[in-house]
Amino acid sequence: MKRLLCLLLLVVALLACQAGAAEKSALVMVVPLDGTVGTVMETYVIDVLNRAAEEAYLVVFELDTPGGLVTSMTEITKQITQARVPVVLWVYPSGARAASAGAFLVMSAHVAAMAPGTRMGAAHPVLASGGDVDDTMGEKITNDLAAQMRSLASARGRNTHVAEKMVTESLSLTAEEALKAGVIDCVAADLESLMAAIDGRTVNLATGDVTLDLSNYKVFYEEMPARLRALEFISRPDVAYLLLVLGIYAIIFEVLSPGGFVMGAAGAIMVLLGAYGLRMLPLNWAGVILLVAGIIVMVLDLFIGGIGILSAFGAVALIVGSLIIYRAPGGELLRFSMTFLAGAIIVLSLFFAVAAWAVLRAMKRKVASGREELVGMTGKVVQDLNPEGTVFCRGEYWKAKSTDGSLIGKDEWVVVESVDGFVLKVKRNDGGRNEDVRRNI
Repeated sequence: MKRLLCLLLLVVALLACQAGAAEKSALVMVVPLDGTVGTVMETYVIDVLNRAAEEAYLVVFELDTPGGLVTSMTEITKQITQARVPVVLWVYPSGARAASAGAFLVMSAHVAAMAPGTRMGAAHPVLASGGDVDDTMGEKITNDLAAQMRSLASARGRNTHVAEKMVTESLSLTAEEALKAGVIDCVAADLESLMAAIDGRTVNLATGDVTLDLSNYKVFYEEMPARLRALEFISRPDVAYLLLVLGIYAIIFEVLSPGGFVMGAAGAIMVLLGAYGLRMLPLNWAGVILLVAGIIVMVLDLFIGGIGILSAFGAVALIVGSLIIYRAPGGELLRFSMTFLAGAIIVLSLFFAVAAWAVLRAMKRKVASGREELVGMTGKVVQDLNPEGTVFCRGEYWKAKSTDGSLIGKDEWVVVESVDGFVLKVKRNDGGRNEDVRRNI
């Protein structure tokens, strides 16, 4: 009886294992993949493929991209060709595209599919600003990418001649044209028809050939984490650049204007976000140096006496830095709107120049009677005066400086001796806090 019970338990365990294996083999992971091909998409694809190797039977990437970085594209295609699960690149939905770097991703997949009304191709290398690479370097880059495209197409048994034309001649194809030319495997309007079209197809994985069995499958939809979505947004060339410029301007305003830390803190955060976004892009440091130098020159001109010839040189440095800030190592398949970026920088620079000029003019103006009333009032130190810091006086925060240069610590009381622009000249109040002090602060 015990032997029979043990045998029964063994059979049940084997059936459970087979059921679990069957459930795993039928799991289809559907992953939307849209936006620029960059380091964020690269990280996301690697993470999905690693998890899919343990959890899924098939991965379907719903692709919609205008292109991106060659380095990220190369790494993604490498991960797809070495994947331990079959990978389907499906250009979806109708109206989507697999342009530039996206065409390489489609060609690397075990199964390449497109929805009606989609397009792929136009994979000729360009600069980030949209211009062509110079002739000598452009020929080398184009030949290298063409060889990569032929290699991917050949490995999947697709038309290498047509695939190469996507790089050398910027050929772009509709779904029907791509199927007829033999660069994709099927056209499918929805997921159900896609599964039916590839059911029974044999694909070649790094571990060997696998025949797809999708007679009974279960769909799991994957979404990009919010963290990666945020990183994808700030790593866009125009967004990263504008964050950097706005942050620098905000920090300069904090230096010029008295009281509070809002502008300085906000500027520091924007600079950090912009710098992080630029780290994720092919960056030309000469462009960054010109950008920072242009802003510094404009600020110096304001301190010297207004908006003059130095401001003009600063504006030129800003424009040139904007044009060369993104480089193309290997020929990037990435574009952004230079018109939008140039217009935004011009507007921001004009606003900054006018506002900074107004602040400096106010600082040089003779003290009005309202501020003269501060003389003799008491205040409380909120940031150590060493010899400069911040005090709270008459319901407001003021930048202050100790008249004798001595250190006055936080929470000590001071008396205003004079006002220099927006800076209070103060000394330690040895009398301590009294009724008049409470009234003044």
